[in-house]
Amino acid sequence: MTDSITKMSDQLFPYQQLWDFSNTVFLKIGCPPDQAKQATDVLLSADLRGVDSHGLARLSGYVRLWEAKRINATPSMKIVHESPSTAVVDGDQGLGLVIAPYAMDIAISKAQLCGTGWVAVKNSNHFGIAGYHSMKALSHDMIGISMTNASPLVAPTFSVERLLGTNPICVAIPAGSQPPFVADFATTTAANGKLEILQRKNLDAPEGWIQNKQGGVSTNANELKEGGALLPLGSDREHGSHKGFCLGAWVDIFSAVLSGANYGPWVPPFVSFLAPPTDPVGEGIGHFFGAMRVDAFRPVEDFKHHMDNWISRFREAKTMEGYDKLIIPGDPEREFEATRRRDGIPLNEKVVTDLSELGQKLGVIF
Repeated sequence: MTDSITKMSDQLFPYQQLWDFSNTVFLKIGCPPDQAKQATDVLLSADLRGVDSHGLARLSGYVRLWEAKRINATPSMKIVHESPSTAVVDGDQGLGLVIAPYAMDIAISKAQLCGTGWVAVKNSNHFGIAGYHSMKALSHDMIGISMTNASPLVAPTFSVERLLGTNPICVAIPAGSQPPFVADFATTTAANGKLEILQRKNLDAPEGWIQNKQGGVSTNANELKEGGALLPLGSDREHGSHKGFCLGAWVDIFSAVLSGANYGPWVPPFVSFLAPPTDPVGEGIGHFFGAMRVDAFRPVEDFKHHMDNWISRFREAKTMEGYDKLIIPGDPEREFEATRRRDGIPLNEKVVTDLSELGQKLGVIF
């Protein structure tokens, strides 16, 4: 879920203006029109839903990876292994923003035939927000699941070595009259993108997000640049960080050990100035997707009725003093989207400067 960091006032831009700019940038680096559109839809969905760390702020990062020949703008995505309900997709080093929806569509088509569909992906790159991919299943009356591994920035419990990524998980569950249940979260206390937002705003990190290179407590938002590490969900052993470690490990194994992608410390970094490991154990970054037909378990209308009942009852929960309601997963992001479609998408001054410079380099007016 989003937090107060992303609510601070910045310069506002209309959604369509940002969409046009991003789409043109992807076309400029050679993406086919349909893939440029797909990549832009995924990227801007993050900004709309308040996940500012995974939206346009990352656009120049994708371009730099393309310049470093680590992203293929015209990938030949294909299934390299499958059964009636499963598949492995080779992304041909393309944009994860394009490969992930392609793989999720395969999972959905397999679920239509078999009840459930499962797709593992190798040879991909950063895929944006997990929520976009899981939510593709909702219109088919299916439950969508998505996860991805990422470059190693996280120290497992009791370790000072960075061995896992932030490795997000998302599940999207349809309802009836109520909005869908969408839980989209990193398996760390905070995603790396949240640190990047703090860095742009010259703010400290909350205690429990990161540790220094000796394993001590730190609130320095730049700690990763000095050898520190992100912490698993739970922060420390006393608060359950071993559970966050287990969740991150689960994502890594499903996304990469199962697909043939790189895992653990061998996952290539998102930043272009750091070279990928010279001893890879697989191909690219890995993802994992699932689609489950609701009517493979019970009639859709019965399920949606009870999901509405579940959500409604939780909304009626008695709250602590100072809180007026319980938040159902997906509520904050949906509220952000409604506001930002109406009022515009806020961009930090440093992001605006970065995008302006990217536009100048590629001959695209921002």
